[in-house]
Amino acid sequence: MGKTRDQNNVIITGATGMVGEGVLMQCLNSPEIDTVLVINRKPCGYNHPKLKEIIHPDFFDFSQIENQLLGYNACFFCLGITSVGVNNDIYYKMTYTLTMHVAETLSKLNEGMTFCYVSGGGTNENGRLKWAQVKGKTEHDLMRLPFAQVFNFRPGFIKPLPGQKYAHKFYTYINWLFPIGRAIYPSGFCTMAELANAMINTLSHNGERRILEGKDIIALSKE
Repeated sequence: MGKTRDQNNVIITGATGMVGEGVLMQCLNSPEIDTVLVINRKPCGYNHPKLKEIIHPDFFDFSQIENQLLGYNACFFCLGITSVGVNNDIYYKMTYTLTMHVAETLSKLNEGMTFCYVSGGGTNENGRLKWAQVKGKTEHDLMRLPFAQVFNFRPGFIKPLPGQKYAHKFYTYINWLFPIGRAIYPSGFCTMAELANAMINTLSHNGERRILEGKDIIALSKE
């Protein structure tokens, strides 16, 4: 008989956004994922035997729901806001402070957890752009937490899955560019399925801390 694999019980944040929804859809369809917990401020609109949902308004205080976050071996953190038109202090709070609070809470509650953070192409802690600096600091400080593994994902253009409810409307008009962009600059273009599958495939790794650029995401999705 083959070796029985460990259960993969995953927490997903940001399931009412395009990336989080796509990762959720792929996890629900994956035989490698046993249960999924989504933590949202509003219902995600999905029902599935694998799925549990917690509606929680304050991501800066998980004290009331900590007992419901036990027993998970991975977090796919897909929550985030755009920096466009956002005050620097608010962007820092919603990007760095919020992410670190969630991550610190989960690292305390679940020994041996894998944490996957969706950052973004162009992230650079020492870069010129403020958003890139904040994302870079977030990546850096996540690596220092006592997780078993940390993977920082830096996708560029992401092609949504068919049927996504929360995909940005402009993707409807620019998806035709994907095969052209992929051919010219493959590292800057991945599909939602590739991004989600790469996250799922991190769970077969052991003790890694990595930054994954576009080409790395595509390669990991094929393992």
